[in-house]
Amino acid sequence: MGSKNKLKRFRENESFNNVIQPSRDEVMNGFPLKGKWGSFFKNENPIVLELGCGKGEYSVALAQKYPEKNFIGIDIKGARFWRGAKTSIEENINNVAFLRTQIELIDLCFAQNEVSEIWITFPDPQIKYKRTKHRLVTQPFLKKYQKILTTDGFIHLKTDSEFLHGYLLGLLHEGEHQVFYAHHDIYNSTSPPDEATSIQTFYEKQYLEKKKPITYVKFKTKY
Repeated sequence: MGSKNKLKRFRENESFNNVIQPSRDEVMNGFPLKGKWGSFFKNENPIVLELGCGKGEYSVALAQKYPEKNFIGIDIKGARFWRGAKTSIEENINNVAFLRTQIELIDLCFAQNEVSEIWITFPDPQIKYKRTKHRLVTQPFLKKYQKILTTDGFIHLKTDSEFLHGYLLGLLHEGEHQVFYAHHDIYNSTSPPDEATSIQTFYEKQYLEKKKPITYVKFKTKY
């Protein structure tokens, strides 16, 4: 993407009422929407997050499928989720928003028990050992997610990385965590959950065309 296109998208994001772009200092020193996301959406419907939302297509599709819930796509790269934000405005989808911030600050953006579900869709698996801390399903991240989730809230990991799928299952087997569903090739499984197969991203469709397995885990953490 050219620098002119990025600048154009950054400017458009600033005009979108469904995009929130706090500075790091604002997040660190009392983010005003923490614990008050209901006021942003003007309802008290359950809040669902998509972490590392990229272009935002999954967040938008979830919002369309589940109008009784509010969705927030989170990514640090605003030029990417510009597409999802713009589509939402053009199609009058009012139950989805986009937050530009680092995932490691998530517990500063949401209050305890404020989130009902978290989706992690096709994240970078960060396979190299020195990149371990950046995997979105490490123990420190899972503890942050548990902090903001409701007591009956759960997490979804959907990925083409068998490595990341196995890494997460290894972590979950170490404690008293609860796995609702797990499969290493969900489209070739028996009766897979509709919530995991009914929405496909552009890249997911490409993976499937190449016969690449898509893995999925739905779970709750307990620390």
